[in-house]
Amino acid sequence: MRFHVFAIALICLAAAGCSRLADVGSAPGFTQIDDTVEARAMLSPGLPSDLDVQRRADSASLWSGSRGSLLGDRRATRRGDIMTVVIEIDDEAEISNSSSRGRSGDENLSINQLVGIPQRINPQLPEGASLSTAADISSSSSSSGDGSVRRNEKLELRVAATVIDEFPNGVLRIQGSQEVRVNFELRELLITGYVRPEDISRQNEVTYDKIASARISYGGRGQITDVQQPRYGQQVADILLPF
Repeated sequence: MRFHVFAIALICLAAAGCSRLADVGSAPGFTQIDDTVEARAMLSPGLPSDLDVQRRADSASLWSGSRGSLLGDRRATRRGDIMTVVIEIDDEAEISNSSSRGRSGDENLSINQLVGIPQRINPQLPEGASLSTAADISSSSSSSGDGSVRRNEKLELRVAATVIDEFPNGVLRIQGSQEVRVNFELRELLITGYVRPEDISRQNEVTYDKIASARISYGGRGQITDVQQPRYGQQVADILLPF
């Protein structure tokens, strides 16, 4: 009987941890951005943009404003163009809270006179028992809690991203990757998201805080990373064992 109970408990623990077994040996995946509210809004056709009007005006002007001219706009605006993404994250957050609660109560019930009934019942009760104090109840409870969270993150990076799609309303979808290998360690930087052409500077740069649905991954793989990660068996044990 005990073996069956143990087997059932083990199966339940395994079923509860199966949803996390797919993450063993791999980094947490990003949420897909292809079918989000932002993507569906960008796929809806919009009114002609100022950029389209400017292009028509340039085609009729003697002074060419094309990208190859002296004063032309060389910012990334079309599929296949490249821009520089500037990532400068310097965030700091600190949250603390505390709570306390207390309660106390006291109830006393006694029957001294009730048509002579207590006097008749008291002699029949066990020694020391009496209806003069029929019930005496007291209770008290208290609880307190204290918690704090503190985070400090700083990251400064630059990466070239390519325009991989242009939506009807002019918004650009970008994606970039960068890999640097030193000895047997590979550093990876990945970025993807949506950018408005108006947010791209004259230097063909855009900051990360102007990228909608931004997904930024900075990590690495190699011998040093493998040593820092727990073994697969340990990760599985951490998922399945309840204690």
